[in-house]
Amino acid sequence: MKNLLRYGFLTVLLWISSVSLLAQVPVDTVGMTRDSIISELSSQLQSLTSQLQDMNMHNIMLQEELERTGQKVKMDSISLAKRIHLIDSLRAITPGAPLVVEGDTLLRLYAHRGGVTPEARAKTAGEQITELGHRLTLRADTLYVFEGDFSSDIMAAGEVILSITDMDGLWAAKPRAELAADYTKLIQDKVDEIHEEYGLHRKLWGLCLAVFIIVVQILLLFLTNRLFLRWKGHVMRRVVRRLNPIVIKDYEFLNIHKQGIIVMTCYEALRYLLILLQLFVTIPLLFSIFPETETLTFTILGYIWNPFKDILLSVVNYIPKLCQIIVIWLCFHYQLRLIRYFADEIESEHLKINGFYPDWAKPSYYILRVLLYSLMIVMIWPLLPSSDSQVFQGVSVFIGIVVSLGSTSIVGNLMAGLVMTYMRPFHIGDYIKVGDTVGEVIEKTVFVTRIRTRKNEVVTIQNSSLMGSQTSNFSVAARNFGIIVHTKVTIGYDVPWQKVKDIMESAALATPGIKHKPHPFMMITALNDFYVEYEINACTDNAVKLPAVYSALHANLLNRFFEEGVEIMSPHIYARRDGIDVQMPEEFKS
Repeated sequence: MKNLLRYGFLTVLLWISSVSLLAQVPVDTVGMTRDSIISELSSQLQSLTSQLQDMNMHNIMLQEELERTGQKVKMDSISLAKRIHLIDSLRAITPGAPLVVEGDTLLRLYAHRGGVTPEARAKTAGEQITELGHRLTLRADTLYVFEGDFSSDIMAAGEVILSITDMDGLWAAKPRAELAADYTKLIQDKVDEIHEEYGLHRKLWGLCLAVFIIVVQILLLFLTNRLFLRWKGHVMRRVVRRLNPIVIKDYEFLNIHKQGIIVMTCYEALRYLLILLQLFVTIPLLFSIFPETETLTFTILGYIWNPFKDILLSVVNYIPKLCQIIVIWLCFHYQLRLIRYFADEIESEHLKINGFYPDWAKPSYYILRVLLYSLMIVMIWPLLPSSDSQVFQGVSVFIGIVVSLGSTSIVGNLMAGLVMTYMRPFHIGDYIKVGDTVGEVIEKTVFVTRIRTRKNEVVTIQNSSLMGSQTSNFSVAARNFGIIVHTKVTIGYDVPWQKVKDIMESAALATPGIKHKPHPFMMITALNDFYVEYEINACTDNAVKLPAVYSALHANLLNRFFEEGVEIMSPHIYARRDGIDVQMPEEFKS
């Protein structure tokens, strides 16, 4: 504007000077110089006019620039006000990225820096602050602010800890430099606090304290062992004087020597428990001295306490299911007692049921007990701890497979024993024959049967084998209608059969154990080439002494035949008239 006024003033002066110059020119010379003067003045006027136009254009450009600058400043002010208003509205709902160091939140960052998010800025700054505080040595006033064109950098030892931008200032409603100074003070205080815990002086103090604790613990271990060894003999003598053997009926469960061993074992266990308690206190205390190992204290305590806590919580949480199991067990227990009462009544024949034998009572009770216990297990199984886990189910399946594969013969013997119980082929005390085994039944279980033979041998037979064999029960025949005792002899054709009949029947009647009713009778069973085969049949009711009856019958037959002078032709002896001696004892020969 000043340049424009200056050039306008110069133009006016030029016109005034031109007019005055024309007035001073002589008349006679006007004609000859006027044209040249006018021409010169016109050229100067043109030059000034051109300069004036240039100045006007420059003035216009300057005016436009001023107008644009003012409008930009005004627009920037409006934009800034809008941004501040937008940030104020977002501040209430934007949590920001916290800068957390050692569990303490120092500040919050809201703005990006280039392509770096606030969270990444906070994480990087937190790591650098932590690393700075963990240094063994730290100089005072470590942090300082470096002011740049676009940010204020909080630095330490030439490294940027955190950069504060204008946008951070807008979010904090503070100038950038002031906000950087505030953040620097916060970070400096936190670095000093961390250094107090991790600095060299703290390490030296912790090392001295650790050595002191170790020495004290060694002394405690030495004193504990010394005291326990010193009092061991005294305790042993006093305890032995008061001990008495523990006897249950005729069985000496624990004598004094065994009780002394148990007391000494408990004494040693008490010593180890006391040492363990000392270590339980000392080791966590030792780890808590240094901040780097302080977390190990809680880890070690967790290793010891967590199992006990888990077990205790599991027991407490399992109490409702345990009560259900107890109720189920009580119901089945008293139900089985009721069934056993009726079984005992039936077995003792106080209670009689048509078609149900007394000896069926106990096996039936055992079968019902197995079924009820199986039902009880089915009801209790889902209530057991970890019953729904795959490990528990896998172990259950494995046990089931092993039992199934390994109990084939057991199940076969069990089923055979149950079938034979209800078939009632014999009882304990019966004299039976199974295959080549003859003897008295002395024991009968669901798996095996034991027989004592006439040679006093105890033979054990599996019920599955017994089930598939032919069984003869002499005791049942003896009790009901008697056992037919029979034996055969061969006599020559020269002896009349009536005489043989009288001899054999009289010998049978003279035998102890032979019943006179029904009367013994003889049968001719074969007419062989050289002799006649006779069979004597007699009845006895003593199945146990059956071998003795046979022996006595054979002796009487020999005596009677020899007394009558009859020669027994067994097995291949026949009468020859060539001078051979008669086959009988000398005292019976005539």
